[in-house]
Amino acid sequence: MSKVQVKIGLKRDLHSGNILYSVLNDAWDISDLGFCGPADKLSTCKYGNLPYIAPEVINGKEYTFKSDIYSIAMLMWEISSGQPPFINYEHDCNLAINIINGMRPKIISEIPSEYKNLMEQCWDADPLKRPGINTFKKKMNEIMSYYQNKPNELPQLKIKTNNVTNNNISSRLFTSKIHKFENLPEPKNATEDEDEVYNNPNLHSEEQDEFEIPDDGF
Repeated sequence: MSKVQVKIGLKRDLHSGNILYSVLNDAWDISDLGFCGPADKLSTCKYGNLPYIAPEVINGKEYTFKSDIYSIAMLMWEISSGQPPFINYEHDCNLAINIINGMRPKIISEIPSEYKNLMEQCWDADPLKRPGINTFKKKMNEIMSYYQNKPNELPQLKIKTNNVTNNNISSRLFTSKIHKFENLPEPKNATEDEDEVYNNPNLHSEEQDEFEIPDDGF
């Protein structure tokens, strides 16, 4: 992330499909799409790539700098795992309500603790608990500098690679669309037990039943 130029300015629709690489300058950049979106989008709808949209925005609030920080957390997870967040989920109301209720991608155990802590701060359900962009850049540069000086301490990550061949899946993962959800609860962080249920498909709790939305719910 330290090589991506995170410029001051509201991005709104921030996801890996909007990160560009310049061969000429050997630099990564975020395309400035803050005001992009369909011209006929209703004011009550949100335009974006669902796994990267902050829970408060899913719940109807406006995009802010802190919602961009949430999106950056999803990019941090994607970099550490080698795959987009929620790759096996449909981008529908069920995923939306799970995000609202605190579901986050399962953290790769080998990543540095400083990186993990920063990522978790950035995807907190409470926007006020997320760091500002300058604080984020400072902490990321500190992490980068530490491991540049002590490369032997850098953990060896076991990156999973997923070759997305299905056109429908590829389109879902890397493109944005209009979303409209209604009557959602207030965003919250998941408890440890809830987090375990979210990240283990073999577990199922009565509480999770309450989170599920019928197909005709919207």
